Amino acid sequence: MEIRQLRYLVAVVEEANFTRAAARLHVAQPGVSAQIRQLERELGQPLLDRSGRSVRPTEAGEAVLPYARAALAAVDGVRQTADEFTGLLRGRVTVGLFSAAATHDLDVVSVLADFHDDHPRVEITLTEDVSDRMLAALRHGELDVAVVGLTGEEPPPGVSLQVVVDEPLVAAVPPHDPLAGRTSVTLAALGDRTLISLPRGTGLRGVLDRACAAAGVRPRVGYEAAAPHVLARLAARGLGVAVLPAGSAAEHRDLLRALEIVRPRLRGRIALAWRTDGPSGPAARAFLARLRTAMPVPMPVPGPVPASGPERAPAPEPEPD
Repeated sequence: MEIRQLRYLVAVVEEANFTRAAARLHVAQPGVSAQIRQLERELGQPLLDRSGRSVRPTEAGEAVLPYARAALAAVDGVRQTADEFTGLLRGRVTVGLFSAAATHDLDVVSVLADFHDDHPRVEITLTEDVSDRMLAALRHGELDVAVVGLTGEEPPPGVSLQVVVDEPLVAAVPPHDPLAGRTSVTLAALGDRTLISLPRGTGLRGVLDRACAAAGVRPRVGYEAAAPHVLARLAARGLGVAVLPAGSAAEHRDLLRALEIVRPRLRGRIALAWRTDGPSGPAARAFLARLRTAMPVPMPVPGPVPASGPERAPAPEPEPD
């Protein structure tokens, strides 16, 4: 049994594909396949199920995988301990980013680039996904750190958080919409309208779905998109009511009117997330420390500011909270 065989096994499981694993490891795909088959013969068990469109670990493979990861971590630990005597940092950092992160003032890319400049021997992998899957990947050790949207007030088990954005969620409609003259709308009132929202698995959608379930409201989500600016454009064309963070709605104040959602008030939160017991390697720990320092401290964001000007319809009395 060789360390490279274990490294190949872990890479194939994480990528669910031999070709992608080989590309990640910078080796030829036939070599990866041959080494894993040799490992399977030595252990007397098939470790990978190759019958489907994606490669998955067998029951034996699932049992072996934690030990393979532990062995690789031990080898990396030996190398990293030696590197500490020369001040050299190397290793691998896996980072997750939710799809709409680029629309917020979260300059993760600059932090990545600066960290790479300071530590060129550290391999950094960046993936984009919905928040639910990234939180699961954190718990399973597949990610070291992630920027996610939050659904609940409490962090998931085994995950620590640093909230970096905390703002109200609003209902956004075009100026000609019947709701445009109001400053607020209840969640129950939105139950009769077609809603435009981020997809399931995102923090914002989780907040909306949980609030509707608690209020006994069955939301009619007619349109989904991963980027808030697409939601805003759909609402501006009169296709429904967009549920957006207040900041995103404010960027389209020329096209949309933002109404505070009340009873209950909803908030969108974005956080830096990592395993409570911390990333396993010094490179990941150093990157997490750098990212935590660089992330903004969230300031309270008020609700939407009523629009003004000749196009604004006369506003009736707002609904009581």
